[in-house]
Amino acid sequence: MAAALFEKVPPRRATTDDLSSIAKIHRLAFFTAMPHMPVLHTPEEDLAFHATVVFPQCEVWLTEDADTVTGFIAFRGEWVEHLYVHPAHQSRGLGSQLLAVAQASADVLRAWTFQCNTAARRFYESRGFRAERETNGDDNEERQPDVLYVWRRAKIGN
Repeated sequence: MAAALFEKVPPRRATTDDLSSIAKIHRLAFFTAMPHMPVLHTPEEDLAFHATVVFPQCEVWLTEDADTVTGFIAFRGEWVEHLYVHPAHQSRGLGSQLLAVAQASADVLRAWTFQCNTAARRFYESRGFRAERETNGDDNEERQPDVLYVWRRAKIGN
């Protein structure tokens, strides 16, 4: 019952007061989904990254439950830069709510994810994203194979 009530609370625009929670969710969700990934940054560096890169360059939205941040999306233009939901709150539709915010603002969205992140791949594919390109990881910081997903808004009447 509580999950049903929560799902009615729409995502809201994040503020700098949310930075710490967002950085923690990013790290927790990332390493829960892919525990074998190299740890390249400290939690303090994660926070600085969100404060100096993500927030200034992206539109950031979040979901919350009783004033606790449960997930976030950061996007700019046609790019979903980050989409993470706290592991304890996954499979409740929060990622879909967040993605819908970005989809409402663009006719095309692109998102990179790691090839090994099968949950993220299923998530994007079940929401109409199509794999456009796979790489060996030479261009990402982790040096892990990744995949570029693309979503295009359906054109009505064509």
